[in-house]
Amino acid sequence: MALGSVMLWLGAPIGWLYIGSQVQAKSYSDGFTPYLLVIGGIAVSVVVLTKALSALSRAYDRASGQDEPVRVRPPWHRSMRGDDDHRPPKKVLDVVMVISVVIAVVAMTIWFFFFAGSSLPSGTGS
Repeated sequence: MALGSVMLWLGAPIGWLYIGSQVQAKSYSDGFTPYLLVIGGIAVSVVVLTKALSALSRAYDRASGQDEPVRVRPPWHRSMRGDDDHRPPKKVLDVVMVISVVIAVVAMTIWFFFFAGSSLPSGTGS
């Protein structure tokens, strides 16, 4: 699950950007094909990885005996006193996804501030 979630946030976008750059370099044109390839590839990859992670989470829940239905009360049916606080249990996939998002945000922040460089022109101008 950890590898799949990191691939969801980092692997798929970076991989498709690389593939799009190779298509752009080989075609020697400024058409929209590489851009459409990247956008479509990322979208399809995210859907496939999400389905795979969901299936893996369900398999883990069945193996660990946590696949029993949990009764969750909607907020508007709960007591105002807070005595009856029934929340669904945390799933392993929830924890893994939060950790992977934090890792992805930290990695992209480090890349942006230290490795991306400036897109502004460096000329002195007159």
